[in-house]
Amino acid sequence: MRSKEMYELVDTLAPFALSRAYCEKTGGYDNSGLLLDCGNDAEKVLFSLDLSQAAVEEAKRMGAGLIVTHHPAIYAPLKNLTPDGAGASILAAARAGISVISAHLNLDIAPQGIDESLMLGLGGKKADALYETVEGGAYGRVYDVEPSPLQEYVSRVEETFHTKRLVVYGEKPVRRVASFCGAGMEEGSIAFALRNGADTFVSSDQKHHLVAMAVEAGMNVLLLTHYAAETYGFHRFYERVKAQISAECAFFADARLL
Repeated sequence: MRSKEMYELVDTLAPFALSRAYCEKTGGYDNSGLLLDCGNDAEKVLFSLDLSQAAVEEAKRMGAGLIVTHHPAIYAPLKNLTPDGAGASILAAARAGISVISAHLNLDIAPQGIDESLMLGLGGKKADALYETVEGGAYGRVYDVEPSPLQEYVSRVEETFHTKRLVVYGEKPVRRVASFCGAGMEEGSIAFALRNGADTFVSSDQKHHLVAMAVEAGMNVLLLTHYAAETYGFHRFYERVKAQISAECAFFADARLL
């Protein structure tokens, strides 16, 4: 399949317009889309949360002509491309003739996207959302879960997300969870969680003063690795795309980051 065809399918499932709208509303930044087009037909497609050197090598090994990532393959401006610089992976993909599509904030927000999948993995079903779209997408959720002691809940989370790198603060039983995929803990999201009665806050990549703020406010805090929190939902997205195309698809999981 052509890169443009995959772009159009991704746009159907997780419209890139969602990213643009979110950035306009919040003053944020994103770089999603067809970021490298080598003009080739791809009989095989690799899905990887990141465009890492390991992912490029796996794509070359399997003969994939296209990689679909969640995190933008090009994020900050690149002043040069060298084999050992910030653009090493995109340079390696270009040299190998491998195109790259990245679906970042649009896939975070989209229905059945990364943020919704995080909620489902954590045991939620119906949520109050911090940010909602007319298309039914959302980011940042608070929801009820089956009540359980904290350690029992932590064990279920470790099993579901295939990780042991879970940092836990608190001791309260878990009944109502606030979750934000990526680095979603901010003063505003903490306030949203508290307003909506959350006793447990789940996210990744947090600064100490924010963790302290949540703990001081009486919430448990669970910090997944960024990779574990998001590759769970990205794999669900891979399964949806795989079911709709004839090209052979594979999923690259980097156990080093779980």
